[in-house]
Amino acid sequence: MRLLLVEDSARLRDLLGESVHLAGWRLDSVETVAAARQAIEAVAYDLALVDLGLPDGDGLALIRDLRHGGFNAPILVITARGSIEDRVAALDGGADDYLVKPFNHTELMARCRALLRRSAIHYAEQIAVGGLAFDPASGNVTADQKSLSIAPRERSVLELLLRNAGRVTSKQSIETMLSEFSSEISTNAVELAISRLRRRLLPYDLGVEIETIRGIGYLLREKQPD
Repeated sequence: MRLLLVEDSARLRDLLGESVHLAGWRLDSVETVAAARQAIEAVAYDLALVDLGLPDGDGLALIRDLRHGGFNAPILVITARGSIEDRVAALDGGADDYLVKPFNHTELMARCRALLRRSAIHYAEQIAVGGLAFDPASGNVTADQKSLSIAPRERSVLELLLRNAGRVTSKQSIETMLSEFSSEISTNAVELAISRLRRRLLPYDLGVEIETIRGIGYLLREKQPD
């Protein structure tokens, strides 16, 4: 899952980034309305967290414009404005939920999970290939129905491979998935993530394999019988 945070407080961006990454999701953080528009044009987000008081404009106007432009992902407002009028205006303007600062980060993450569960386009059913399964709603990976602990970056790669099971997943698409606006990835980031993922799955007889398609990308598929 990839989230967008529109927030002008650098400290809050850092704190929320830690919480989101621990959940196994990716986060792009921007601090202005203009940067938010550019991000949404370039990336398909699963959830947006939007502050209302931004340096170059009003977050509510941004939300209204996004909805008018066809942005369908859930939007969670995070703001210091706590009046009933502000809440009603935001919800009527296109927001799906509203949280007043200061807030508990555990509650914020619970609200994010709830919004993502309601987004049926992204959260239909768990994805399973052979004995390997991924639950998009919780982010849990299971091997032979046993919970499998995987680092967030490798988990994101696995999700992408599972969604494209039986088809080649290009290296470029994995690079795009791994990248974040706030950080750069190394030239061998994809190869390293695939290598770590293979090692993590190696002890299990899951009936699946990750094949390297040289010069193109990677293919996750069920193993063919000998």
